[in-house]
Amino acid sequence: MTTITLGQNGPAVTPLCIGTWAWGDKLFWNYGNGYNSEQLKEAFTAAIDAGVTFFDTAEVYGLGMSEEFLGQFMQQTSQQVQIATKYGPAPWRFTSKSVADALTASLKRLRVERVALYQVHWPFAFFMSQQTLMNALADEVQRGRIATVGVSNYSAEQMREAHDILGKRGVPLAVNQVRYSLLTRQIESNGIFAAARELGVTILAYSPLAQGLLTGKYTTDSAETPNGARKIDPRFSKEGLEKIAPVISLLRTIGNKYNLTPAQVALNWLIAQGNTIPIAGAKTAQQVRQNAGALGWQLTDDEVAHLDEVSRPWLH
Repeated sequence: MTTITLGQNGPAVTPLCIGTWAWGDKLFWNYGNGYNSEQLKEAFTAAIDAGVTFFDTAEVYGLGMSEEFLGQFMQQTSQQVQIATKYGPAPWRFTSKSVADALTASLKRLRVERVALYQVHWPFAFFMSQQTLMNALADEVQRGRIATVGVSNYSAEQMREAHDILGKRGVPLAVNQVRYSLLTRQIESNGIFAAARELGVTILAYSPLAQGLLTGKYTTDSAETPNGARKIDPRFSKEGLEKIAPVISLLRTIGNKYNLTPAQVALNWLIAQGNTIPIAGAKTAQQVRQNAGALGWQLTDDEVAHLDEVSRPWLH
């Protein structure tokens, strides 16, 4: 399995990351309804078996349950697993000690002494300045509790600011985790992608299948309807699905050529962008195996160009 370095000199991780937002989350994903910890454990094992050892979580996912599940499952493998988790800025967190305390709690749930990547979940400043926050994170790199620092949902400008503050401490900004897929390409037009490239920051692409839209499972003539909060998402309406039909059609055509699914092609397109790691969420072993099928092969330059062309409406 080829690996990708996080940022300029961070840990080497697999080119696909398993997202664990749904692990224990009842609000959006309806955890406990149709899947439980048994399925999640099987999903974890399937990832390790497929050679995918990079997992993304957050203290807020399932209110800590996602980290706890990962902590439990990691006890059952001798494989080295790389964990990325996130700190949630909140109004009552306004000292650097609150960053240290949040990390301590995450490490305890994960049952580890150090994580590969610690990210700031949102760019909200509230009562803590970026200066205080980034310096608190640099302290943790020096303490050895986090290997690299990342941000999430930061604009190009916010990313530069974080990069500068960390740089003064000799700590590179490693990652910006943003929404990125064939149906959400704004980071290419709003400066985030270019800034990341210039600063040596790796893009972690969340929602790489646009919450299932790119799997080809939902079409105007299929009986499949999404559950949870996606029910009211206009992208899943008849008009929304008609709009994306050309993208799905091309994904199918390319997939048929290689005997792959539309989802596997869509994930490979992201990897082809360079310095980009898709975070594919998974609740079951089958979903993990599906996602892992995006690895070990490459789209041709022509195929990438065709996909760029058909998804052009989603650049802005």
